[in-house]
Amino acid sequence: MRAELVLMGKRLDMAARVHRRVLVVSIYAGLAVLMAALWSVDRWRTSGVYMIFATFLVNRLFLGGYNFGGLVKPFNGKAPRRSTYRETPFLMLALRVYQPTPEESEYRNDEREMHQRDRAHFQAYQAITIALTVLWLLANWKMKAPRLLAWMPVSADVLLYGLVLMAIVAAVTLPQAILLWSEPDMEEE
Repeated sequence: MRAELVLMGKRLDMAARVHRRVLVVSIYAGLAVLMAALWSVDRWRTSGVYMIFATFLVNRLFLGGYNFGGLVKPFNGKAPRRSTYRETPFLMLALRVYQPTPEESEYRNDEREMHQRDRAHFQAYQAITIALTVLWLLANWKMKAPRLLAWMPVSADVLLYGLVLMAIVAAVTLPQAILLWSEPDMEEE
């Protein structure tokens, strides 16, 4: 796990557990606000996709885990892919960014980190299983006894769509959030 986060050129110390917990709460609060805002725009008819894109962006910039970037090392232990694109004379503007090859310790997980990763996934999948069970139950009620869901102020289809969006957000972000939340304060080297 990385001890600092670079946000718009400013380095943020994430070595303290409380800083990481504030980040996790801020991420989920921001995603909840975004989901509510997208609901008010068009009831997620076309804006639901933006929720998924925002989740992947948050995962890439802040959390990591499934991507190279963020605080959590990549779960797969592979080095980030570098572009093999060759420049053409028309594109040689000398505006390249220096990207050194990362050290192996930045993306390889040791046994302790693999154990933590597996534990976080186990805990996350328990929560996701509960969410999927609720989704199944609502879909079953809608299919077999639609009158059970008639009292709600929104249609059952919109409710199911919103719950699916929340389940996808949880599936993509929860293992990394569990790691950031539960890891103790990091020692200074």
